[in-house]
Amino acid sequence: METILFLAHTELDGSLGKPAREALAAAKALALNLAEAKLAAGLVGGQVQPAADSIARSGAARFLGVAGADFSQSRYASDAAAIEALCKASQATLIIAPATSRWNRVAAGAAQRLGGGVDTHIAGIAVAGGVVWVNRWYYRQRLEAVLQRAQRPWFIVVDPGNHAPYEGAAGAAPVELIPVNLPESCKRTSVAGTRQPAGDAQTIRPGAALLFVAGAGWTKKQADGQLHVKEAEKLILDCLRLTRASLGSSKSLVDLGSEGQAVLGFLTHLNQIGQTGSTPRHPKGLAACCHGEEPHTVGWRFINERRAINLDPNCGWARGKADVLYVADAFAVMAKVNELMAAEPL
Repeated sequence: METILFLAHTELDGSLGKPAREALAAAKALALNLAEAKLAAGLVGGQVQPAADSIARSGAARFLGVAGADFSQSRYASDAAAIEALCKASQATLIIAPATSRWNRVAAGAAQRLGGGVDTHIAGIAVAGGVVWVNRWYYRQRLEAVLQRAQRPWFIVVDPGNHAPYEGAAGAAPVELIPVNLPESCKRTSVAGTRQPAGDAQTIRPGAALLFVAGAGWTKKQADGQLHVKEAEKLILDCLRLTRASLGSSKSLVDLGSEGQAVLGFLTHLNQIGQTGSTPRHPKGLAACCHGEEPHTVGWRFINERRAINLDPNCGWARGKADVLYVADAFAVMAKVNELMAAEPL
């Protein structure tokens, strides 16, 4: 019989973020499909009661928490101690956790402390013949593997965007607070503050409804034989500001700077998708001035609706890689889109 522990950290206000609620949905489905499995919730944070109340009707038989000022911020030593205490108190054999930056740092170390195993970047969890199987992508999500482990406890760290987040009515959850006494050696790291770019400067938004991908065509000579890089920068940044979209880029455009060619000043390798870049997950995607060949479209594998703008009707996008292809000039199209968006903002 398996004991499943949904393991999450709370936000600063005591709530659960979307990745945590997605992991909870995965844990709940696993508990329903696995015979005689028990589901428990383990929460870590400055305060855990609001989070526990928000998932009171999730089906968890127990709610355990490690709370206090020492656990409000991400810190390896305190997080590892909290996770170890929660796993021992719940006697968990399967631990389902969201792949947040906080948990990604500490999951492997916590598994090592408990003599267990860990698998990260999990895209799906299933039960077949009474055995738990997980799906994981390798090589920038070109290869999919199906894995199972006999080792327990087994930490399964679920990537965001693969499950619909848990949505249930709130209630009153009785939280068992687990005491964790941290020695001073575990408190040497402290958070002095948080720095983040201004809203208009932020171009990577994992939770955005739209992914806008800029291709190398933006920095090439246009119909008049001239470069219009500054105009391209303004059109793209205006689109991001008006739509709150996330910005992606093809590898060719990111690498142009090293070749001495004109570049879009706000792009970095963090914006790169496909080939050696990331594989984002957004409901919709719009590519402009992209060829859309296979190395790039691999990065779009998990976009639900894919559209592209390109003057060439024979580009890669026209061969079935996009749901809709607009054969038009991207400069003109985006100028009109921005005009319409400014008139009727979201």
